[in-house]
Amino acid sequence: MPSRIQIENTYLLPGLFKERADINRAYLMELKSENLLQNFLLEAGVRTDRDVTEMHLGWESPTCQLRGHFLGHWLSAAALLIAQNRDRELKAKLDTIIDALARCQELNGGRWIGSIPEKYFEKLEKNEYIWSPQYTLHKTLLGLYHSALYAQNQVALEILGKAADWYLEWTEKMMQKNPHAVYSGEEGGMLEVWAGLYQLTEDERYLTLAQRYAHPSIFGRLADGEDPLSNCHANASIPWAHGAAKMYEITGDAAWLELVKQYWKCAVSDRDAFCTGGQNSGEFWIPPRKLGMFLGERTQEFCTVYNMVRLADYLFRFTGAHEYLDYIENNFYNGFLAQQNKYTGMPTYFLPMKAGSVKKWGSKTKDFWCCHGTTVQAHTIYPQLCWYADKERNRLILAQYINSVCKFNAHVTITQSVDMKYYNDGASFDERDDSRMFRWYIKLHVKAEQPERFTLSLRIPAWVAGEPVILVNGQHAEVESVNDFAELDRVWEDDTVNLYFPAALTTCSLPDMPQLLAFREGPIVLAGLCESDRGIYLAQNDPTSALTPVTEHTYDTFPWRQSVYRTIHQPENFELVPLYDITDECYTVYFTKKSLN
Repeated sequence: MPSRIQIENTYLLPGLFKERADINRAYLMELKSENLLQNFLLEAGVRTDRDVTEMHLGWESPTCQLRGHFLGHWLSAAALLIAQNRDRELKAKLDTIIDALARCQELNGGRWIGSIPEKYFEKLEKNEYIWSPQYTLHKTLLGLYHSALYAQNQVALEILGKAADWYLEWTEKMMQKNPHAVYSGEEGGMLEVWAGLYQLTEDERYLTLAQRYAHPSIFGRLADGEDPLSNCHANASIPWAHGAAKMYEITGDAAWLELVKQYWKCAVSDRDAFCTGGQNSGEFWIPPRKLGMFLGERTQEFCTVYNMVRLADYLFRFTGAHEYLDYIENNFYNGFLAQQNKYTGMPTYFLPMKAGSVKKWGSKTKDFWCCHGTTVQAHTIYPQLCWYADKERNRLILAQYINSVCKFNAHVTITQSVDMKYYNDGASFDERDDSRMFRWYIKLHVKAEQPERFTLSLRIPAWVAGEPVILVNGQHAEVESVNDFAELDRVWEDDTVNLYFPAALTTCSLPDMPQLLAFREGPIVLAGLCESDRGIYLAQNDPTSALTPVTEHTYDTFPWRQSVYRTIHQPENFELVPLYDITDECYTVYFTKKSLN
């Protein structure tokens, strides 16, 4: 089965995704360490005389019951970048922050590492309302786990060991007094983090904690074939599926894998999705076949997008099935990119899809929604999900077509890029761009220090319209098609592979409102630059009867504008652009279909 390439052996090259990742990395460095730590310091009784207006506010405000959650996300994001890029600047900042957390833990008695008071857990014990204390603690624990796993920070492991003693005592007490308390306070992520820590350390304390968090009611309902998701909080349940996936990873027990598959079936296979891939309104799963009635300002919460992509990655590694990679691609373009401000890196909590929508961006220091945290993590995982290895078959899998480098082993390096000149890497003018004007011309360069045979497995995206073109060293390649992958099994040395994926203009409608349709070019959702649903006149449901491509030379990410169209044969024509390029413009995704006679 596929496995991830070691983190340090794959990284991004200049292009659309690296631009977004770099904006994100700059934001991680921009935030002041004392502000990231503010709620941990306050809880530990460390005096601070700073003016409140200089502090992090919103969900990080000292008056918010979720205060401190964001630092865990920051640690997770920073740790991954440290591993990928050997980022010494981020490493110094992360190490300093974790040293401060260790000091806070000592001041709190040696075990408690919360940015919130322990008495919040007493509320759970008494079945009294409190806003998600286990969610808040989980983010800190997960950030420390990632700091140990990816950034080799040993102090983080020491903090976690002491925190585990607190949790062992509390969960044992609750098992006798009120078992329901363990399964409250938005606790879903605890199973994955304890199981991951056991996998990392083989410390039996972590396995004990994982077992104490391994019996939520959702698992029983999934096993019985029920739908425990509709109208329920999406991001409270997805972490349970992550936990089941991690338990399968460490135990090999097929019952865990079956639970993960049942969750995916309930969340995705049996549930409709918007054209973007989103399936929720507010923070709740939309019931099957009812998307249209939920079109509004609060569609597609970003935490759900990010965590479902993480689940798809687990399932691809467990099964090798092509569908999970297509799901990731759709959500990369129409979630990860579409819900990040391309200038500031800030997130939008939801992705509005009603007619005449405007994205509402978070601020750098005054909001810190949950989606703020998952956004800073999201833009660090692109290299991890581009390439996979199947060691049993000596196979390298190209999963996502994103400019990047992969060191397959000590002797073989593969580079992939869009086959056009990139203008943001220092070259302002160049007479040659190989005459390519389309993003789906891909060039791969395989360099082996000595001739080596292996299989290069290329994902053929589900959206490809017609036969893809695959050339090796300028010649049509002998390709074996296996489960929607094109496999090149040959001896490699210094070779170039050229790919062309024809992408058609297509439409997507809603199951309960088939009169509404959206437009896509390949995986890219298009948004109309208009303040209302003006209707779209089509001839025989053919999108090319209503839209014509717009081509223009640029000095941006691509030298030619990509996925831009203009309407034709309409009472009033307008332009459509990729949804991920929309920043502050008013836009419409779904249009009423009208017949063009």
